[in-house]
Amino acid sequence: MNRRNFILFSALASGVSSIASVAWALDFGKMMDAGKALADAESVSDADLKNYFDQMTAHEDAQNKVAGPSTPHGKRLAKLTSGLANYKGLDLDFKVYQTPEINAFAMANGTIRLYSGLMDEFTDDEIRYVIGHEVGHVQSGHTKARIQTAMRTSALRSVISATDGEAAKLADSQLGDLFEKVILAQHSQSNEREADDRAMDFMKTLKYDSKACVTALDKLDKLSGGGGASWLSTHPSPKERADRMRTQLAA
Repeated sequence: MNRRNFILFSALASGVSSIASVAWALDFGKMMDAGKALADAESVSDADLKNYFDQMTAHEDAQNKVAGPSTPHGKRLAKLTSGLANYKGLDLDFKVYQTPEINAFAMANGTIRLYSGLMDEFTDDEIRYVIGHEVGHVQSGHTKARIQTAMRTSALRSVISATDGEAAKLADSQLGDLFEKVILAQHSQSNEREADDRAMDFMKTLKYDSKACVTALDKLDKLSGGGGASWLSTHPSPKERADRMRTQLAA
């Protein structure tokens, strides 16, 4: 046993030493594997993490109908994102999924995906707020932290493995599982507030109408009672956030 595995083993074992009756039933080999997975997840390079996000992006784009550049949604997106290929050093990749759901998501590799259902309900500046909010999640490291958390689970330990220093090629089932745990899980209120603050900065920096931060959240609050559930599954409590943004505007 090398020194690192010994330290991990000791730390894991000490956490259950006070419950002797349970400790004897534990499979210490599995505990060792879990400890190694935790350490390996923390040591995955940014380049490997980008590779995993790139794989997830390609998988989701293949699973959804992407609005082409000549479609109404594609043309509108191109207009709204003109000049936004890079924002504060972050390269951004925009697409629209043709689905009636009211939602959007971002990944740490700069992927931004809007759903056509959201675009149909929102004004141009309200969509820009959504973009700023999703960019805010990336800037704050929320999606990066989530993928590291997901990699600690036994079901995704194989994601951590690498060949010749390169990130592993993931199976479709692994990509779907990773996407669900990293992207589709609901954000915490603290993460939402941080992303909203960055969205406000995004709107002000690019000279967009900052009031759209409030009107977009007010609209989401109303939609939550009549079909906005997909957004609420990943972005909680729009009413509280709208009031908070309203206070910032009045300051």
